[in-house]
Amino acid sequence: MKKGKMILFAGFLALATACGTRTEEPSEAVAETPLQEEKFYLYGFDTDTLSRKVGKVGKGEFFSNLLMHNGLSAQEACNLSMACDTIFDVRKLRVGNPYEVYYELNDSLQTRPRYIVYSRDRVRQMVFDCREPYAVYPVSKPVTTRQRYAEVTIDSSLWNDMTAAGVSPLLVVNLSDIYAWTVDFFGLQKGDGFKVLYDEQICDGEVVAIDTVRYAVFNHDAQEFPAVMYNAGDGGNIYWNEKGESLRKTFLKAPLKFTRISSGFSMHRRHPVTHRVQPHTGVDYAAPTGTPVVTIGDGVVTGMRHEGAGGNVVRIKHNSVYRTAYLHLSRYAAGLKVGDRVRQGQVIGYVGATGRVTGPHLDFRVWKNNAPVNPLNMQSPPAEPLPAALLPALDSTIAVCKARIAEIKGQHSAQVNEDENKGQVNENDDPADEI
Repeated sequence: MKKGKMILFAGFLALATACGTRTEEPSEAVAETPLQEEKFYLYGFDTDTLSRKVGKVGKGEFFSNLLMHNGLSAQEACNLSMACDTIFDVRKLRVGNPYEVYYELNDSLQTRPRYIVYSRDRVRQMVFDCREPYAVYPVSKPVTTRQRYAEVTIDSSLWNDMTAAGVSPLLVVNLSDIYAWTVDFFGLQKGDGFKVLYDEQICDGEVVAIDTVRYAVFNHDAQEFPAVMYNAGDGGNIYWNEKGESLRKTFLKAPLKFTRISSGFSMHRRHPVTHRVQPHTGVDYAAPTGTPVVTIGDGVVTGMRHEGAGGNVVRIKHNSVYRTAYLHLSRYAAGLKVGDRVRQGQVIGYVGATGRVTGPHLDFRVWKNNAPVNPLNMQSPPAEPLPAALLPALDSTIAVCKARIAEIKGQHSAQVNEDENKGQVNENDDPADEI
């Protein structure tokens, strides 16, 4: 066969092979192109393609001023404010809250913003699209929940010792709510403490909220007070001791949160203003003006007026045995009036310095059968216990919590041992060989 015909035949054979049936083993493998995952943009736009400037809302700064200070004209600021409509109330801009302004990369002078992101808190933000058609939408940073176990013993103060133990002080709020009827948080002493299994919410590596306290044991005044969360589904109490007794009581331990006792119950106290020795049949809680004051129990408002040295006073009758009074208030709760029925924990007024005082505080008083009693020593009967039929479920919940605590403590011990082993040098190794 001539050379030209051989070349023509070879070409024809290659074409027939390509157009014919599939061969079992192709001479070359074709690499598949991996699918590109769609990139997630938290704010709805690619921040890497823009330049950024950060700031904080200044004192007296309005939303429109903020927009104009960052490059929008008065008309553009007005249009964007109108676009907020029901999505964001521009009047609720909070002083000190951070915001971010994003500009096009070619806008070297940062004269016309493309987006503004305002942080309502550490989790929630509002994004403002600063170009027509203006848009406003909310975003939230990812939040994860993790379960923790903590043990804290009080040496100086509850707040300081929790911080030193690496526990978020936010947990104080939850514990004070749970033990409001049981533990006097104003009378904590050195050696008191607690053990607690709880869930916390994490955002950007920081604790932003304490989700749920699962199980706790508070040691106070040489007594242990266990608390387990069990929801009976009746809309009532969800915290019980291990016997199924409610941690709720008829009366709260105190009518306000996180203050110090500036003066206790005494029949022979020297008055700080008159300097006369006279009975002080109440407890003074020092707190900033405006601190909310709540009623310690259900009852009916029997008095609301200015009472001379006592200042603005609210009086409540709880039943045929107990009455309480809240003195030196700066103002009363909105809408409250004599004859109203109030519920335990309801705000009735706010701390002030009305009357004969040296500074803002609440003078809290209790009468039992018309005789004054020390609020700090008052015993309060518990609420209804958990129904007997639910006690096995409570026991099961307690067992699960204790098993989880043991698991977490075991994991912690294993991690500590691993860290210690990593820090030790093997006797057979020559440290000089390490680079």
